[in-house]
Amino acid sequence: MGGTLGYFGGRTDLYGLRLIEIFSAMPFLFLMMILSQILKPNIVILALMYVFLVGWISISWYVRGEFYREKAKDYVSAAVSMGQSTWKIMFKHILPNALTPIITFAPFAIIAYIFALVSLDFLGFGLQPPTPSWGELLNQGKTNLQYWHLILIPLSSIATTLFLITFIGEAIREAFDPKVYSRLR
Repeated sequence: MGGTLGYFGGRTDLYGLRLIEIFSAMPFLFLMMILSQILKPNIVILALMYVFLVGWISISWYVRGEFYREKAKDYVSAAVSMGQSTWKIMFKHILPNALTPIITFAPFAIIAYIFALVSLDFLGFGLQPPTPSWGELLNQGKTNLQYWHLILIPLSSIATTLFLITFIGEAIREAFDPKVYSRLR
């Protein structure tokens, strides 16, 4: 959606941004609490609800900005003058050059998704109690403070996972950076 808004601009961008602002104005934590009480979701449904309701908003801002920046460059003008289709220009030319900031942002977005799901579990609105989750383990540790390992182990697992996601995201960004393989250096 962000690529479409950034490439076409004009009224498409104006109406698309109003749609994004409407979705971003909704209090997502309350919305997730209400939906999880109605649906009683498992981990897949809970993660998909989060990504489809609010997870796409922040990444679409980055994609939109990158498409705006990249569409003014000479290689896009050359592709347009060669008669390439709009979608081929967007996906073959602009998207690979716009991926570096997006891939840089993605691990932090994943970390935010994990924190939101853990907080929903901690508050009791996430996965149901027979299903183990970090938030449920932290909630059990909060009620039994004399058993310190119930808090330490989930927190260290969360921290390790978040560090690994950050490092993997950095490696992916380095691997897919198109400016490293440029002949013009």
